[in-house]
Amino acid sequence: MQQCESWTYDTQYFQSSRGMEWNFVCSQRWMGAVAQSSYMFGVFIGAVTLGSLADKYGRKIIFYVSAVAQLVLGVTVALVNKYYIFLILRFLYGIFGSAGAYITGFVLTMELVGASKRTVCGVMFQLAFAVGFMLVAVWGAVIKDRMWLQIVYGLHSVTLVGHWWLMDESPRWLWAQGRVSEALIIVRKGLKMNGNNVDIDTAKLISEGKVRHVNQEERSYGALDLFKTPNLRKKTLNVCLNWFANSIVYYGLSLNAGNLVGNPFLMLFLSGLVELPSYILMCFLMDRTGRRCMVSTFMLIGGMCCIIASSIPSGTDAAATTIVTIVLFGKACIAGSFAVIYNYTAELFPTVVRNTALGIGSMCARLSGALTPMIMLLDSLNPKVPAVLFGFVALVSGFLSLYLPETVNQPMPETIEDGEQFGKHDTCFTTCLGSNRKDSASYEVTMDQLADKDEKEKLNQEESTRENSR
Repeated sequence: MQQCESWTYDTQYFQSSRGMEWNFVCSQRWMGAVAQSSYMFGVFIGAVTLGSLADKYGRKIIFYVSAVAQLVLGVTVALVNKYYIFLILRFLYGIFGSAGAYITGFVLTMELVGASKRTVCGVMFQLAFAVGFMLVAVWGAVIKDRMWLQIVYGLHSVTLVGHWWLMDESPRWLWAQGRVSEALIIVRKGLKMNGNNVDIDTAKLISEGKVRHVNQEERSYGALDLFKTPNLRKKTLNVCLNWFANSIVYYGLSLNAGNLVGNPFLMLFLSGLVELPSYILMCFLMDRTGRRCMVSTFMLIGGMCCIIASSIPSGTDAAATTIVTIVLFGKACIAGSFAVIYNYTAELFPTVVRNTALGIGSMCARLSGALTPMIMLLDSLNPKVPAVLFGFVALVSGFLSLYLPETVNQPMPETIEDGEQFGKHDTCFTTCLGSNRKDSASYEVTMDQLADKDEKEKLNQEESTRENSR
């Protein structure tokens, strides 16, 4: 059998692309997969490095620097004509684009709002991603030249430049750093915007915040703290698997959307469109059924859709329509699960390592995202292999997520100690899908105990100061 050496391209939908210019076909098919993976590996690296930097130096500065870098790299990558330079720029684009601007922006959003608005804000953040997904398809159908198409994509980051003046720093992060006065200024600003006249005891809050910070300032926190204690370690590993599974199915179905029967831009647009009902449904269900139930249910359904779609014999129009319908439905379910896991992770982990936790979760997601193009190459062995593999991973993760604690209507943990106590012994099998949250009271008692401890330490310090002054 003679191997192919060239390809006659169908220009009905694509007039130019990197694949056409550099011939990502035949023996060079791997180059296209590596180009896709380089971006995901960038996100993989950026997720931990920029996540830790955001926990140390603040959400706002990391978000803004990443947004500017995303703008510059997004335009520059369109202009290069060397493959390996292209890979490097794609790698950097991944570091600052998804890992820096997106993840840090999400954490900042979740920390600027109260518990009653976390669901809506978190899901709306994901909904905007789906709208962007659809916009990619629209621009691709309108702009035929790949260079100008990428430039237009990159210029969308201009909308982020003004956020330095529009956004405040996270008051939760400021509080955790002992910068209580700055945090209270932002809280007052929020109260004023909401027309709330609640009186804040500034002196008391500043005193409590400083005492709490003094007790923690002897050390800094990082990724290793998520694995040092048993409860945090179990939650971290489970959440990492959730991110990995959600990503591998989400991007597997997304990358394959253009290969479905019909106009690839239409398929890509529909792939984003089906996410919107899922996000809207999440807004109504997440606070009623809980995060755990939603993650598990949607992952299990998404996994089954992958396996069912791969088992349908193709060759007829009816079969093609059925496969497209099942794949799009599976994509909607996985998108819903992916939306919940962002909120879920932000609520499970304490403030001092929240951005790091989301970064590690995102790192696992991007690792699977980087592997997805390589896994898609397995279709040369058997077209069913990638979809079956995606479905199996989703089913396993969907089941294990039942062992995570519920977070709906719970206060977000602040310290490592809070994070370790949060949700102990709370699983689907002990609390009936989150409707009977036994650990809620014990967690609130723990929070009160920590507050009492801080107050006692404060009084002891004051007493010690008086004795020394005598």
